Amino acid sequence: MPADTEPGSVFPLLEPLLATIKGPIQYVGGEIGSQLKAWAAGGPHTVRWALLFPDAYEVAVANMGVQILYEVLNSRPDALAERTYTPWPDMEAAMRAAALPAFTVDAHRPVRAFDILGISLATEMGYTNVLTSLDLASIPLRAADRTDADPLVIAGGHGAFNPEPLAPFLDAAVLGDGEEAVGEITAIVHSWKVAGRPGGRQTPLRTMAERGLAYVPSLFEVAYANDGEITSVLPREPGFLAPTKQVVMDLDHWPYPASPIVPFPVAVHERMSVEIFRGCSRGCRFCQAGMIARPVRERSRAAIVPLVERGLAATGYQEVGLLSLSSADHSEIGAIARELADGFAGRNIGLSLPSTRVDAFDLDLANELVRGGRRPGLTFAPEGGSERMRGVINKQVTRDDLLRTVRTAFEAGWRSVKLYYMCGLPTETDDDVLAIAAEAQQVIAAGREVTGRKDVACTISIGPFVPKAHTPFQWAAQLDAATVERRLRLLKDAVFADRTTSRAIRVRAASARPALLEGLLARGDRRVGDAIEAAWRAGCRFDGWGEHLDLDLWEASARAALAVHGVSPEWYTQRERSCDEVLPWDHLDSGLDRDWLWEDFQASASAAVVEDCRWSGCYDCGVCLGLGVQIQLAPQGPIP
Repeated sequence: MPADTEPGSVFPLLEPLLATIKGPIQYVGGEIGSQLKAWAAGGPHTVRWALLFPDAYEVAVANMGVQILYEVLNSRPDALAERTYTPWPDMEAAMRAAALPAFTVDAHRPVRAFDILGISLATEMGYTNVLTSLDLASIPLRAADRTDADPLVIAGGHGAFNPEPLAPFLDAAVLGDGEEAVGEITAIVHSWKVAGRPGGRQTPLRTMAERGLAYVPSLFEVAYANDGEITSVLPREPGFLAPTKQVVMDLDHWPYPASPIVPFPVAVHERMSVEIFRGCSRGCRFCQAGMIARPVRERSRAAIVPLVERGLAATGYQEVGLLSLSSADHSEIGAIARELADGFAGRNIGLSLPSTRVDAFDLDLANELVRGGRRPGLTFAPEGGSERMRGVINKQVTRDDLLRTVRTAFEAGWRSVKLYYMCGLPTETDDDVLAIAAEAQQVIAAGREVTGRKDVACTISIGPFVPKAHTPFQWAAQLDAATVERRLRLLKDAVFADRTTSRAIRVRAASARPALLEGLLARGDRRVGDAIEAAWRAGCRFDGWGEHLDLDLWEASARAALAVHGVSPEWYTQRERSCDEVLPWDHLDSGLDRDWLWEDFQASASAAVVEDCRWSGCYDCGVCLGLGVQIQLAPQGPIP
């Protein structure tokens, strides 16, 4: 691992480049809320983290997970943390020409000088950016090629629940919540450094594996059958444990971020965001986030309100976002919204719920959201257009629920709503997709009825379905792009065929081909790592950005790389798995019982409903009993 000698700033090399590239301010640092600790703030054995979000600054800087870990680590006396992002292609080219290494935006220190490079894997479409960041830092791409002079490369985030496509490039991966995990990793590395780094970089990695704290891919061996399927994933030596998901139970104990970073350039989200709870027990069969984040753990109103006040004072923002997978489901949401609205009175501060369940929105909540004088956008997610389709995916929302909710919104003064759906879901037919058009038309009719006006509008946003690991649909086949595109054309034709509502409905549909790339990366195994590297070497970058995504180049690279192993992209995406097939992530414990997931997958064919376990009782998904955790609802307390 890197020596403890303090590295110099690379800013003298960076500064001449700033006038030659787009958005130079994103590389300068010094934002409100940023922290700059001395290299040896905790003594010569300080554990130094470079936190990488592998995407553009304008997206990455607002990431809640990175902001939380940044504050948590910098609050420790034995650690420091700085941030780094993947530079835009123009900056990458300039850096290579000037021999400027990857750097942190806080002190412009070389990333390779840090002990740990912590990577947040929020989306699979950033995987080629991971390789860009490693290469610019002069860290060997493949973990097997690294020496004791290189940082430990440790991933977390949603992508870590199937890290196998990136396994050749990772030293370790942590599943689940990071607040306590980064503390344990810091303690392991600190003790190892104090002891004189015995055994080199493998010592802390082996310690993490022995404790089940992190998954170390190099300590596990994968075997394949002649047909391409995995036959086993086993530890190379006794004593190495498959990692268990990390779960933070008391969110009130972790009041972060208290001083969010306020970027100088415009970011994707210009607001003060507070996470009000984690997890979801609604049981939507397609939703990886809801499955892997179980159980529900609410932050209390007594903790949320001061956190918001401190954040507003530290940032100067004029909008507050209450974040979770379904914010209106918080058991104290009415009291939280009311208390915050009271505190915002006369301050021109808006309140928003970026994610709102159709059946959890009511007039009282709507009124609290607009009391600050601002009217946030409203997005609801029916997901499936027909009642049958919503049964298949266990989205327990009826069309009556939706129409009742949009009537409430229009009555409260909103003039437009956004509805999110998916196309390509298991068992879906043309009629299920055409039902989306009928539903949007009924939404417009309901809005005109309750308002007496014709200026109401509805945007229907449609994304292709991508099966994800650790969900009941992890075995499902992904629909081919041609069929998805054909159904989307039918939908648009149906919307525009009704001239009485067509001008009030906007259709925004994502392309189907990128979803197949996402599907390859989401359910791939270690062999897909060769495809990622081949695509990166061919020039693929920023695959989540339409202007940079080159699907033809990606497909050609992936097909050639996978052919060496006797498989194809379609083998990973458009093939339904059997129950007894070993999945690439089966050895990683998310807490969910595999048999329960399979039974729920089978139940989806008959549209069988699984109720919300917060209110209906346990249905034995495996998380609470298996991980020794439980659903945690906020204390109600006196409500004014």
